[in-house]
Amino acid sequence: MSEDTIRLVTIGRIFRRRWRLLAIVAVLGAFVGYGASLVFPPSYTTSTSVLLAGQWEERELLTQAEIAASSAVVDRAADTLGWDGVSGSELRDRVSAKAADGNIIKISGTAETPERAQRLSDQVARQFVTFAARIAGDSSDSESAEGPEALRQKVVQTNRRISDLANAADPGQTVESVQARTELEKLRTALQEAMKKLDEADPASSKANMVVMGPAARPTGEAPPTRTQLVAAGALLFFLAAVIGHLAAARVSRRLRTESEIAAALGSALLGTVDVPGERAAHRPQGPGPRAWIRGILGLDTRWDLPAPRMSGDEASRRIRYRRVCARLRQKLSAPRRLLVVVPEGDEIARRAAEQLVAEARSDPSANSSGKGYPTLRVVEVPVSRPLVPDRGTENGALVVLSAGSWTAVELAGIAEACADAGHEVVGTVVAGPVRDRPARSSEQPPRHATPALAGGDDVRGGSV
Repeated sequence: MSEDTIRLVTIGRIFRRRWRLLAIVAVLGAFVGYGASLVFPPSYTTSTSVLLAGQWEERELLTQAEIAASSAVVDRAADTLGWDGVSGSELRDRVSAKAADGNIIKISGTAETPERAQRLSDQVARQFVTFAARIAGDSSDSESAEGPEALRQKVVQTNRRISDLANAADPGQTVESVQARTELEKLRTALQEAMKKLDEADPASSKANMVVMGPAARPTGEAPPTRTQLVAAGALLFFLAAVIGHLAAARVSRRLRTESEIAAALGSALLGTVDVPGERAAHRPQGPGPRAWIRGILGLDTRWDLPAPRMSGDEASRRIRYRRVCARLRQKLSAPRRLLVVVPEGDEIARRAAEQLVAEARSDPSANSSGKGYPTLRVVEVPVSRPLVPDRGTENGALVVLSAGSWTAVELAGIAEACADAGHEVVGTVVAGPVRDRPARSSEQPPRHATPALAGGDDVRGGSV
């Protein structure tokens, strides 16, 4: 499992190397969202506001909102509307109510057409006002309203009697007449204040006073999620799923990336690393057919999880690396001999590096000197799924050339076992990496030892294995 931290450069690499696949996945998600919009028909939502007069606490407003969306109110609205095939339980899922600022209960209704949504909201609001008035003891309950109304009549009669007594009092300016009129006015004021407090405390005259603030507006647009929103959500969801899938695959990848891990998996010493110019042809599986064509269209024929190739030096500096590998190989062997250069099948970088090693071994000027020349190399490509290496014959030993980040420890162990079964000792490992070639300058001279053209034959490439 890779423990590398996921950075923005990793996300950018996915976008840059997998943009075709991500675009196709996003389009597929958009089609899925469009299909979902066909399964779920469009709906429309509108609201009606109900004003509650008087003083209300917040918890009381929340209670009234719950009553507005309760089954007692919605069932009555369903009976009044009389829609075919629509019961009260179905309407309860389409009706909602919430308390807004200013003692207002906002009742919302959702239906499949704008007309039905408008009728549903208005009907629920009317049923809510009727139901709340019945609970609070409105005028529909004459017995409960009879007591306060009779008391009001008594107070009115008392006020008239007080006025009569005040007029009948001695109009003179005696102390007794002034005191009598003063006491009567105090009594009138006390009765008025008592009636005012009674009106404020009477739920039938205050909290039952609810007013529907006009009919609901007819909706002009669909309620979310609309078809456009579903299409956009499907495209975004599939796009993010593809990106997360790439990151998860890279996180659990078991491909070996470091030279030490590769050498340990093959059970051999690392002889060095070499550079292979050219980024476009790197890590492309070979093979004709529609499957390979589809992989090319989607961009799956190139690896995305490998870092961008670094800038290469000139041709001379790259050849120095190959010569050093050949020199270490010569020092490791007791005497010059023929070796197999084993390359995993499909590893284009490793194949090109192996061909360059063969060319460097053939161009050794000391090859004819006894005991001093480079070993003779022959390239063979081995399938990783079922590795098979030619039996020991003229070649005695194997040199494994492969690229980093392409193979797992189990696959490399299989190649090592195949070499051992064929009687070849793995004398070393060479790791090849892609680099970007610098543009050539016209003033530069060609290298002293130019790479010769590779000719066919057993010295360069082995037959089919």
